[in-house]
Formats: sequence, structure tokens, C-alpha cells
Amino acid sequence: MLIDPLVLLQAYSIGVFPMADDREAAEVYWVEPKRRAIMPLDGFHLSHSLSKRLRRDHFRVTANRAFVRILALCAESAPDRPSTWINHQIEAAYRHLHENGFAHSIEVWEGDELVGGLYGVALGRAFFGESMVSRRTDASKVAMAWLVARMRVGGFTLLDCQFMTDHLRSLGAIEISQRDYLQLLGAATGGVVLGAGVDGVLAAGSGPPAELAFAPLAGEAATGSPLPPSLIVSGPVSGHSIAQLLTQTS
Repeated sequence: MLIDPLVLLQAYSIGVFPMADDREAAEVYWVEPKRRAIMPLDGFHLSHSLSKRLRRDHFRVTANRAFVRILALCAESAPDRPSTWINHQIEAAYRHLHENGFAHSIEVWEGDELVGGLYGVALGRAFFGESMVSRRTDASKVAMAWLVARMRVGGFTLLDCQFMTDHLRSLGAIEISQRDYLQLLGAATGGVVLGAGVDGVLAAGSGPPAELAFAPLAGEAATGSPLPPSLIVSGPVSGHSIAQLLTQTS
């Protein structure tokens, strides 16, 4: 059974998100961590090696051009992750949210090959990172760097990373209490109304912050994307500019 999209958005608005025990699990459970990992948007750690990789534009980065493929890639097993919490029910739910303009992806390409990226849900000025994947060295780090920079351009105030990992900590993520998280969440989603009827809420999409952050990277090639192409590029859209912006704010 598909998770109701309005229920899913309401869950995010109060600090709860779904998980499953493994890819083939039939049940979904709801999680509310007592300690929450977040990425301060002015505290992203840009190492010398990552800065060099960004400035060289070794990877091409887009948004919302291959959401379904990123979602599927995140759900695949890997040598360091034999199972995944993204079961088929959760996968379908986020595809639905993407179709309604709430779930977004950052894709990292090497030539024409999709080699990494991430996806999550945007609501007001909050972005809830769900999963990231890397099939090349630094691909997920590049995706996160672009996400942080574009979120700054869009005026976001909260990047939720859910659970702390060594990988996230190396990029500057910190862990805060549930109470502190809920305060940040309330401020970031304070203007979002989720009880005014399914049609109205879902038709509204993520809102202006997500439009500013992701639409310039979607471009005209974003066929089928819920976000229209942007005629005005606001903020950094090259690896060099991303590195420069992050250096100025780290």
C-alpha cells in the first residue's frame, strides 16, 4: 500500500520519517531520532582535495533530471551495504512526492554515466536528505557540496541528515538534540500549511526556496521534471563557483 503523500509530508513537518528493515520488507515503520544529524549551511567542510575536484569540473552536476534513477541507485545493494532501508513501498512513495514537486535529486555524471548523487524532500526552507550514493571517488561529496551551495542560494535554513555517519561528520555535519532540532524545524517550515486539503497542498509543490535552488540545475533537459526550466540563473552553477561560495562561508 502506498504511503499517503500528505501523511508523509506531515510526518516530516513534525520530525518523523519512514524506514524499512530491508529492500524486500513488507512493513514500514516511522522513526524519530533522539539525536539528529544536521549540516549547518555555513559550516560545510571543503577539503583541499574536494575543492580541487569541484574547480576542475570533473563531474557534471544536475538536479531533477534523473530522480527515479538516483532513487533506484540508492536502493541497490553494494559491497559496503548488502541491504537497504528503501523498500518498494518507500521507493514508490518518493517517486510520487517527486511527481508532485516535493522530492528532489542532485545527480553527478561522469560523461553520460550516472555515478552518484542524492535525493530528499524539500518543505518550506527545510531539506530532508534521505539517501546518497557514490559509484566514483568523491561523487557523493560533490553532490553534497552542490546541494549545500544551492540551498544557500534558495534561502534554506535547515539541512536534515537524519543519522550521523563518519562520512557526514567529515563534511561538517553536527549532531543536535531532538528538542533543538524541532526548534529549527519549526522555524524552517513555519509558513507551510499542510492541513488545507490534499489537492491544494500537493499542487503547491515545495515552494520558492526549492525553485531557486534546483530549477537552474534542471535546465531544458529536465523532461518530465515537476520544476519548470529557469530563465534566470540565480547563484553558482559551475564547480568553480560552488567551491568559491563554500570557501567564503566555511
